[in-house]
Amino acid sequence: MSSPSPAAAIPPDTAPAVPPGASTEAVPASADPAGVAPAGNGAAGGSTAGPSARQVTAIVGVLSLAVFMSSLDLFIVNLAFPYIGREYHGTSLSSLSWVLNGYTIVFAAVLVPAGRWADRVGRRRLFVAGLLAFCAGSLCCGLAPGVSLLIAARVVQAVGAGLMVPASLSLLLASVPPAARSQAIGTWSALGALGAALGPVIGGSLVQFSWRWVFWINLPVGLAAVLMARRVVPESKDEHVQGSPDLVGAAMLAASVGLVALALVKVPGWGWGSASFIGLLVAAVACAAAVVARSRRHHSPVIELSLLRSRTFSGAFAASIFYYAAFGAFVLNSVEFLTGVWHYSAVQAGLAIGPGPLMVLPFARLVSPWLAARLRGAGRVAVIGCAVNAGAQLLWFTQITAHPAYLTHLLPAQLLGGAGVGLAIPSLLGAGSASLTPSRFGTGSGILNMARQVGTVLGVASLIAILIHVAPADPIATYRHGLALIIAFFAAAGLVSAVLLTGRPVQAPAAAGGPPQAGRRPARGT
Repeated sequence: MSSPSPAAAIPPDTAPAVPPGASTEAVPASADPAGVAPAGNGAAGGSTAGPSARQVTAIVGVLSLAVFMSSLDLFIVNLAFPYIGREYHGTSLSSLSWVLNGYTIVFAAVLVPAGRWADRVGRRRLFVAGLLAFCAGSLCCGLAPGVSLLIAARVVQAVGAGLMVPASLSLLLASVPPAARSQAIGTWSALGALGAALGPVIGGSLVQFSWRWVFWINLPVGLAAVLMARRVVPESKDEHVQGSPDLVGAAMLAASVGLVALALVKVPGWGWGSASFIGLLVAAVACAAAVVARSRRHHSPVIELSLLRSRTFSGAFAASIFYYAAFGAFVLNSVEFLTGVWHYSAVQAGLAIGPGPLMVLPFARLVSPWLAARLRGAGRVAVIGCAVNAGAQLLWFTQITAHPAYLTHLLPAQLLGGAGVGLAIPSLLGAGSASLTPSRFGTGSGILNMARQVGTVLGVASLIAILIHVAPADPIATYRHGLALIIAFFAAAGLVSAVLLTGRPVQAPAAAGGPPQAGRRPARGT
């Protein structure tokens, strides 16, 4: 679950275990999610005293650091693209895009199976394993002698991120007392959003030394997190989980998303009606159909179809795909414009993007919960956030110019966009979690975070299909087309949110394998 947590939009005065818009009957405040039982901390017999405030701070810090790193690496490579391209002469932008897309595709495929494995073998064990794999992948990325090996190393990184992110949220829910859980998950969520937004800023600074430091910077941070996790984070697992996750289904999901991304990247050369393009789309649909078929009969599917029967959950899932398609395209479009049209250096481009991310944390931690409490639902805040993001890009669409005019033309759109990110990201996931029972909180969050990765891949691939036609004589026209795409994605996310996430809260499905909650019908077809 690479993305910010659903509970970021929970107002501080709300019961910590209850997502915005959910009734206290659906998710009791006293219930621990997913049968969480700390291993070795009195889970099996007798109760033990909860962690102190200082211990909670240390636990939240370690787990938030991990999600920050994984989110950061989604977009930190954007400003490294020109430097990588110069070192590996002749590499096209479409080829370099797979340094980003390879990471996000594998990340998406690993999230849900990894969450199930964490419940089965131990969450801290898988969290530490993910950190070590992430560090190993980062080391190999920096040592890669060519683009092909760089992409392969990014896949290793993505596996590590996919292991540690769902385990980190599960550990947070298991380790933090209910009274502090709302604020802790809000911090985890906000830092995940901040990591994604700060990627180009930090990347722009590091490439001044070498683009390889974009990856090597993870080593000291990741290894420190491993040592701290072993010292301060208690182990936990779900003693009731049964069966292994559907690895074949995860592979089919990765293939489906990858084939669509490949088709979008190649379509400028092949043509929209070419046999190759249509063939890739047909293969992608076939893989997606296989995922659905396996999810209907597998005991631990990649996508729990019963969750998608919930109006709010399926709405958040669809809206997240559109939103992150817009967000991924926006980041890449900004970097390419600043470096390619305004001819900013990597540092200048990073600093130009920087004010936007500075708006994310206060809006995610303060404004979004405040609005969710007063508007009675995170879904309404998500609509506002998507509208603000679309408005920011529309403002930039009207102001974009070939001559640098940062303070008067770009900065207002950057600040407005950062505020929109802080409102939309935690609210989308918070609205989606409203229909989840505690036993499905981890699985549901993993699926919603998977939507984030899928959307990012599709957004980046769609933008690449536009930017590949940039004309040196008139680049503004092409970048306006890119902005129109981004605005359309944000608008689609807002429309889906308005239709599906602003109604009355729906009933939570009963936990798989457990009795239905009082006064509710059991969910069908789990």
